[in-house]
Amino acid sequence: MISSKKIFTQRLTLLLLKESIHDYDDLLMENFGSVVVAYNIEDAKKKFEKHYIDMVMIEFHEKYQPKLELIDYFRKTRPFLMALVLSDSIQDSKVLQKSLDHWVDGIFQVPLDEKVFKEKLHLLEDRYLTVEEYESNRENLNLLKQYQEVTDSSSIISKTDLSGKITYVNDNFCKISGYTKDELLGKSHNVIRHPDSRKEVFDEMWYTIKTKKKPWNGILRNKSKSGNSYYVKSTITPILDTRGEIVEFIALRQNISSIVSDKQHFNDKIESSALSLLVLMQIDGFDMLEKFYNLTIVDKIEKTFAFQLLTYLPPQYKFENVYNLENGKYALIANLDDFMSKNIVLEDYLKAFTENVKKATLDIDGIEYDISITLSYAMGRHMIYEDAKAGLSEAIEKNLIVCNSNDFSIKHQMEAKKNLDVIKMVKVALDNYNIVSYFQPIINNKTGEIEKYESLVRLVDEKGKIFTPHQFLSISKKGIYYNRITHRVLENSFKMLKSIKTKLSINLSVRDIEREDTRDYIYELLDQYSEDTHRLIFELLEDETTKDFEIVKEFIKEIKKQGICIAIDDFGAGYSNFERLLEFEPDILKIDGSLIKNIINDNYSQNVVETIVSFAKKQDIITIAEFVETKEIFEYLSDLGVDYSQGYYFGKPEELLNI
Repeated sequence: MISSKKIFTQRLTLLLLKESIHDYDDLLMENFGSVVVAYNIEDAKKKFEKHYIDMVMIEFHEKYQPKLELIDYFRKTRPFLMALVLSDSIQDSKVLQKSLDHWVDGIFQVPLDEKVFKEKLHLLEDRYLTVEEYESNRENLNLLKQYQEVTDSSSIISKTDLSGKITYVNDNFCKISGYTKDELLGKSHNVIRHPDSRKEVFDEMWYTIKTKKKPWNGILRNKSKSGNSYYVKSTITPILDTRGEIVEFIALRQNISSIVSDKQHFNDKIESSALSLLVLMQIDGFDMLEKFYNLTIVDKIEKTFAFQLLTYLPPQYKFENVYNLENGKYALIANLDDFMSKNIVLEDYLKAFTENVKKATLDIDGIEYDISITLSYAMGRHMIYEDAKAGLSEAIEKNLIVCNSNDFSIKHQMEAKKNLDVIKMVKVALDNYNIVSYFQPIINNKTGEIEKYESLVRLVDEKGKIFTPHQFLSISKKGIYYNRITHRVLENSFKMLKSIKTKLSINLSVRDIEREDTRDYIYELLDQYSEDTHRLIFELLEDETTKDFEIVKEFIKEIKKQGICIAIDDFGAGYSNFERLLEFEPDILKIDGSLIKNIINDNYSQNVVETIVSFAKKQDIITIAEFVETKEIFEYLSDLGVDYSQGYYFGKPEELLNI
């Protein structure tokens, strides 16, 4: 019984060398993915080169030898190519012997019997899959060889056995060290180890790769055959067998031929970082070095120290780069969250670092120089260089070893950790769709009816606790998540607009509008909800960091065409002013809550609110008072002519429904 499953050959390409005596094209087309037909040997060779052939089938009746030799020709390119023979003389012992001599995989009597043909094809499947796997592995090995060639050309590579003896070095290793392969093979890496290298570094390295069986990363100082020092950034990895036992060690190194010295790179690094740890240091008495030595020696001291600096760091944490800020000043930068995750006592770490520097010497042209440093550190995102610089000045003045920056005390460190916790909470909330919208009613002061709602963002943490914007929004603005919060609020609010009959007010900062992706998302939502956009109000909140008011004005112009109203939020406080009003042409003024909550007893608040209301009425602008929390405040505002009220007296923000 022939299996009903598809024959594996239906995904293969067959090259058929045909003598055209029998017609079995339909049978072959049914059992192969495609069939390429050739009518002579030269034609078969051309088509083999043009197509990717999985299997070759040769039909012959009289002169079989040249055709069978074609199999050998094809297998020079593809050694495991499968070959089938069709003949009306398979009982002929010569035909059989010649076919076997050429390692034919199957011999068929013609005319072909369909049942026998399919059965034999099924029998060939296991052999084909084995060949296919081999060819795949061979291709992978070929790719691996290419990868190895690329790595070999760009890295300094060596291998050692379990005892640490060198078993392989590439040309780059020989080039930088000055030794030949014969001089290195069988030796330990001590042959290139610089005598000033610290023993603790190698103890930690061997413990990591041999005991923990983990890769080790670090900066090593080596000494070439000619006696010159050079520095390499190294990754040393233990290679394990299937039982988890170490077979050998492989080391890949990069020559640190230059240290980042461009101040612009340093500035870019600070600006691109989120929460950072910045360590700023100064070679002690560098100004005296400049007076005592010539410029060439001072330059060598400065550059050599930059090369060697990373080797002095304690092993608990490795900074990636040294920033040479010139005049004997250097900087190290790390991601604060990454550093803090190591549970390192920062001041102890930095004191150990300064002690390692003090114990070492710099060898410049055979003369040893003792170096010591003073350093300062700062954490955060904004102004950290200025903070660290101020701290460094204080440290030098007070003769301190390590100084925290003036503006980043223990209190600020705790605040930084708190900020990190908030950022993590925001990320989790975004991932779990727990940035939600609450809605607070806005009342018509004349009718007492709810005519609008304001959409207000809330964060729900993993324990179900609700957080208001002031607990997470300002911190989010310092990270990468603020824009995602804005998009989530817009999404929630537009969904709610579809579910209510009143107008809906959505907060937008000028910073939001300046972002092209946010503007595009708003336009997309306006198209999607075009039937309801006439009930939308965008409340604009100004920002001191606003860069391009022209973009904002163009945005307002575009959305007003769709019947959307513009409100100025927190008017009477912050940056809002009458001049800006004329540019934004608002429909609504929302009077800042700080003026409203004290209006009963505060003459200043009364005068300001009265002025705003008077101005608004003359300009035909609607007024809304925020923070209306008592009947007394509401009645006072109504008498003053304020159009709408919003506050706890009428209702707290709440979820209207699950959206």
